[in-house]
Formats: sequence, structure tokens, C-alpha cells
Amino acid sequence: MTSNLLLDISTGTIDWSRAQFALTAIYHWLFVPLTLGLALIMGIVETCYYRTRKLFWKDAARFWQRLFGINFAMGVATGIILEFEFGTNWSNYSWFVGDIFGAPLAIEGIVAFFMESTFVAVMFFGWSKVSAGFHLASTWLTGLGATISAWWILVANAWMQYPVGCEFNPDTMRNEMVSFAEVALSPFAIDKFCHTVTSAWIVGAVFTVAVSCWYLYKGRERKLAVESIKIGASVGLVASLLAAFTGDNSAYKVSQVQPMKLAAMEALYKGGTDQSLTAVAWVSPFSQPDYMNEQEPPFRLGIPYGLSMLATRDIHGYVPGIQDLINGYTRPDGTKELSVEEKMKRGRMAVYALMSYRNAKKANSEEAAQKHLKTLRENMPYFGYGYVKSASQVVPSVPLCFWSFRVMVGLGCLFILFFLLALHLVCRCDITKYKWFHLLAIALVPLAYIASESGWIVAEMGRQPWTIQDMLPTWAAVSDISSGSVMLTFFLFLALFTTMLAVEISIMLKQIRKGMWSEEQNA
Repeated sequence: MTSNLLLDISTGTIDWSRAQFALTAIYHWLFVPLTLGLALIMGIVETCYYRTRKLFWKDAARFWQRLFGINFAMGVATGIILEFEFGTNWSNYSWFVGDIFGAPLAIEGIVAFFMESTFVAVMFFGWSKVSAGFHLASTWLTGLGATISAWWILVANAWMQYPVGCEFNPDTMRNEMVSFAEVALSPFAIDKFCHTVTSAWIVGAVFTVAVSCWYLYKGRERKLAVESIKIGASVGLVASLLAAFTGDNSAYKVSQVQPMKLAAMEALYKGGTDQSLTAVAWVSPFSQPDYMNEQEPPFRLGIPYGLSMLATRDIHGYVPGIQDLINGYTRPDGTKELSVEEKMKRGRMAVYALMSYRNAKKANSEEAAQKHLKTLRENMPYFGYGYVKSASQVVPSVPLCFWSFRVMVGLGCLFILFFLLALHLVCRCDITKYKWFHLLAIALVPLAYIASESGWIVAEMGRQPWTIQDMLPTWAAVSDISSGSVMLTFFLFLALFTTMLAVEISIMLKQIRKGMWSEEQNA
């Protein structure tokens, strides 16, 4: 019944396409958070120069801008490849929602990218050619451009997780935008943007403090290190607290529109009222749990009423578990949530109605076409379920979501303590003497990236199998190409991205070893 509307694409093509996109996204996100974080750091440092006109702050600004520029270039390269993959490996997806998804990406390219590209040139080459005020504005506008670029990309991603402002056109077989404002200002997008940007500031702050501590450990660049630690730790502490707040808001939005993701994050098999927030539990990281027969994971300890408060803003609120979402349940307001089996049934009705509608239009049978169109519209909310073969397919990897979420939250709490300690040592003590702290700061750099990547794992793997939530599963979104060609490009990209990462690290370390150049040295 659905075969005429879905290409017979091999599982190998699907798996390799997902792997390639995940590879590109992971490498891309190694560069983006540092770009956004260093943009804020270098803006603050140059502002100090503008206010004091001391040569030290000018040299410090140049130092952090060089590190920003190296990382910025690598982020652009991987980002371009990521966008091209939508057309090469995910052409069915691009056809289905290109009218909506393409709009924010186009704005990002036309406005934000050109904005940051223009002002980054002024920032690097305009020190002696423009006024100090204009140069300061260029530095801040470079960072603002990078942040605006992130906004539009996150708007596109948020729409995939919470599709709004669109309507399906059965004649073109495409989703079309009906409200740009709903797409651009989606509450899901706003929360995602705020949480993502604040988490990126954390990465930039950790990196700043780590580089500064390396100088102190080596007995070099003492003034640069101490002043940079003050700025980095202050930014990091504020960002960490904001990330905790925005993360709470994001989790609340997830509970409203992606309850299965929340259930996987918490390993919540059987839901109910007065739900506790899991603090400790044993979920095997190597296999999917028996969520249909178990009540909860072994050795579970929870914070009383925590999950109900997080998900519903009511300590007695009802939170559905995986079993409830699969079998169907009744909401506290009396609304009945259909079982997955019923959604699959209605999804197949929608798919069949679409096929019948198009056949009726070809036969010029307007009455039959309108009949099938009515059926299609009634069941369109479940369209994506028409391609689902079993209820287990709509359950994401519980171990991956559960542990990634706890790594992210645990490291986030660690960073709050770290930045508090850094501010205490740099403001109340002689931080140059604490070698153990210098080594701790350096060791936290990879942990900052792990926390950032873990957040994206939760966000993206938690919504599986959906490319677009409840609308299009991954196996219906890929291109009809051979798995061999995708596999080949996967390993080519792996080699390319690994080389780029190695080159960036090498150049960054070389610049760090050189230290801060004075204006006289530059001359």
C-alpha cells in the first residue's frame, strides 16, 4: 500500500547515510562552540582595550582573535559539507520539506555568514586602518554574525523536532510554509538556541582558562594568563548557570512535544503521577532494556517529585513512560493519546489516501479526489507512522540517551564548581602557585567537548527514528543511491575531517606556544 510512495532503499544506504551525517555533525561541532565562546571572550578583551587604551589589552585581543580565526575557518569548511549532504544523501527529505527547511539556511548563508565574513576581515586587518571604535564594533559584529548564523541553523533543527507553521500540499507532495514567524520564533527554537549558545560559551571559557593555566604552569605570560582567567571564569560561571536554566526550559519543552525522548533520557518504562527524577540507576550501555516488561531500571534512586516538576511544572504531574506511549494513555485533562499501533493504522490510511487522491486527480474524478483528501487531512498528524513497521521502531536507544544526558548534566555541574574555584583562586589567592589547578584546567578541555557533544547526542538520537518528528522517519528520507558510494564518501570525509582537526590542533598549539605578540614585535 505504501510502496508507491516510498522508494525501496536498502538498509545499508540508510545506515551509512546516517553514519556519514553523524560523522560530519560531530566534527563540525568540535569547531562551532569554540568559535561562539571565543567570540565573546575576544569581544570583552578588546572592550577592555577600548576603555583603557593600554597596549597590553590590544595585544591580548590580538592573541585571542588569532585563535578564534583558526577555529572559525575550520568550522566554515565542515559546515558547508554538512549542508551539501542534505541534497546528496537526504534528497527525499529535501524534497519533502525543502520549502521550509531551506528558508532559515538561506537566510543564514545570505545574511549571517556574509556579515561575519565581512567584519572578520576588518577585525584582522583593520587595526591600523579604522578607528578604535569601528574596530571594536567589527569584533563584536563578527561574534554577533556567528551567533546569528547559529540561530538560523538551530531554527531549522528545532523545526525538525517540532514542525510548525507548515501545511502539506498533496498536489506537490511537499510541506509548504504557511507562517514564517511560527517557524522562526518557535518556543522550541528559542530554548534550543539559548541552551546551545550558553553551552558554547562554557566551552570557550574552559578553553580560555586552560590556555591561561598552561602559561602559568610554564611560568610564561603571567599578566595575560591572570587577566584572561578572570574574564574566562566569569563568563564560564554565568554561562554555566544560564545553561542550567535554559536546559530546564528545554527539558520542559521536550516533555510537551517529544515525550518519548524524555522517557528514554530518564529510562522511564512505566509512567504516572508524582514521578521522581532519576539520580542513579543501572541501564546497560550495550543493549536496549526490556522496557515493556520491567517497571524501572535496577538500583534506581530518584529525587522525589523531580521529574513531574521538570516535565509538567507540577510536583504531582503525570509523566508518561515508554509503555504508556506505546500502549496509549489518557492525559490528566481527559485527552486520549493513541497507541503506536493505532497511529500506524491511521498513518497507513493517510498514505493510502494520498496515493488514492493523486490517482483520482489523474483520472479527473474530482468527487473521489475530495473524498480521499478529507481522509488524508484527518489522518495527516500520523502520516509518518504509515512507514513504521513495529512499535519498537519509535523507541530511541535508551542507553545512549540515558547516559549521554547524565554525562552532560554531571559535567555541567562540575563546570559550575570549577569556575567558582577559578574565581576564588584568581581573586583571593595567588593562582600562579597552584600547579594542581593548572593541570586540572587543561584536563577539563576535552571534558567540555564531551559535555557539548553529549547534549547533541541526546537531542538527535532522542528523536529517532524521526527525521521530522511524527512526520518522516529516517528510512523514508534518504536518497536512492548505492550504499557503496555513501560508504566511500564516509571514509573520505573521515580522513579529511581528521586531517583538518589535526591541522587545527597543530596550528593552535603553535600559536599558543608563541604567546602574546607585542605591537613592537609585529612591526
